[in-house]
Amino acid sequence: MATTTTRVITTGRPSSSRSLLRRSYRDGDLHRPGQRSRQVKESLAGYGFLIPWLVGFFGLTLVPMAYSLYLSFTNYNIFSPPKWIGLDNYVRMFTNDPSFMQSAQITLIYVFIGTPITLLAALLIAMLLNYRDKGAGFYRSAFYAPSLIGGSVSVAIVWRAMFAGDGPVDTTLSLFGINLGGWFGNPALVLPAMILLSVWQFGATMVIFLAGLKQIPKELYEAAEMDGANAWHRFRAVTIPMLSPVIFFNLLLGLIGAFQVFASAYIISNGSGGPAGMTNFITLYLYKRGFSDGQMGYASAIAWVLLVVVAIIAFILFRTQRSWVHYAGDNR
Repeated sequence: MATTTTRVITTGRPSSSRSLLRRSYRDGDLHRPGQRSRQVKESLAGYGFLIPWLVGFFGLTLVPMAYSLYLSFTNYNIFSPPKWIGLDNYVRMFTNDPSFMQSAQITLIYVFIGTPITLLAALLIAMLLNYRDKGAGFYRSAFYAPSLIGGSVSVAIVWRAMFAGDGPVDTTLSLFGINLGGWFGNPALVLPAMILLSVWQFGATMVIFLAGLKQIPKELYEAAEMDGANAWHRFRAVTIPMLSPVIFFNLLLGLIGAFQVFASAYIISNGSGGPAGMTNFITLYLYKRGFSDGQMGYASAIAWVLLVVVAIIAFILFRTQRSWVHYAGDNR
């Protein structure tokens, strides 16, 4: 009624109620008959489709995480009720647990050495495939295949056999007078072998790099060539800036995935984390404390420390991306 009155005063002439009603429908002030009921049905259908996700999110993610956070402040061994001990698990972790500090150190070495090497290998192969059209489909599939099966138990077993004392790698090296006696039994070589295993699974990263390279306009390379830029200058001035969003994406996923390495370490060390604890990555150490020793409260505390570390690294990456990641239409 207020809208109608206002329009009468504004136009300076009276209008019939039918014309005002049509104008209100046209302007969206009123709902047409049946429109509201249709919107309610559509809303209910949307919420219906959302229910499975909500059940999964609350039942399988949010509630277990909240309970895990509570357990991290308790002494809990599964068979008896949790006993509140405050920050004791966290204090023990950083002051009275050398195994945890070793596992954290090994994990950080694995992450910050293996991830950049994986990205470099994936980018190199992607660039080679980007300039080769003949047989590109075959080579893309061949390089991507290890990523499909790389996390499986069978591949970890094969990898362990390859680097054993009588495996093909050591046998080949012995032909050149290099006798290592097996990589996974040597504390100095087991971590490099694990990093090689992670690098070998660069296929998924390579495919994403290749998709990014396909999106770079060729006119930019042509303009750079006309300015006298050589291959290195084109790579540094065109490829890297244009590919920086993809590099950021792969770097973030690579770091998060590397922190969660578990299956390969468990298989190769038979769950022991050896030799000398050099495959005792933090996820494997968490598993042993929780499921082998029954220290669920302590394992929950380790899990939350791991979560906080990953979150801090992700936050730093997001904060620093403004200085090196260039998006289309970005005026910075």
